Amino acid sequence: MLTLLTYPPAFGLFSASPFCVKSALMLQHCGQDWQRSDMLDPRKMPHRKLPVLRTPERLVPDSDQIRDWLEAQGADFDHGLTDVQKAQSRALVRMAEEHLYFQIVLDRWGNDTVWPILRETFFTEIPAMFRKLVSNSIRKSVLRGLEAQGVSRFSKAERTDRIERDLRAISEFLRNSQFLLGEKPTSADMSVGPMLAAMRATPAETSLTRRIKQDRLLNSYVYRMQQAIPLS
Repeated sequence: MLTLLTYPPAFGLFSASPFCVKSALMLQHCGQDWQRSDMLDPRKMPHRKLPVLRTPERLVPDSDQIRDWLEAQGADFDHGLTDVQKAQSRALVRMAEEHLYFQIVLDRWGNDTVWPILRETFFTEIPAMFRKLVSNSIRKSVLRGLEAQGVSRFSKAERTDRIERDLRAISEFLRNSQFLLGEKPTSADMSVGPMLAAMRATPAETSLTRRIKQDRLLNSYVYRMQQAIPLS
């Protein structure tokens, strides 16, 4: 049986990581026999990140490589799409994973209201007497990474504008169809859907959570994704 090594459930989601959710959706969609194995410390994993898929032959790191492995076994996440639609799908995935994702990370790790909740969610394996010291050090490392990546260099107004343009682009794909590229979920949905769900699920009221919660179109889409490929 395949085993998905994933961060545990959090904030009402299969996992706090949209990449772990994406991988679970792909496994569920292609009908593989699989199970989850939760962990909080991925330092011994390839790339030192999650998700990782344990197959009979090897560990497959990263949601994109997991997709490649599943497609090599016969999965087809974009069945029926034209070449142009497949190109659009790739662009949507990259927008979600290389831009919106970092907005979520900043909204969680850079927010002093959210941070205490994260500390007690993600660092429970660290003894309580050391938890604050260790977790604060990790938080500083994450925030330095966001500075290097560039997202935290923008003002809040600039970040809001960039997010809004992405969300409007996603909304245009959903105006006349149930999912991004038609009437059934494809690979784009398995990336974008979990990203929007993660935005909404951040465990405090932020401008980003409000933006998603108050958008009927995007909220309905997240719900349809959860119903189309249930994970529980």
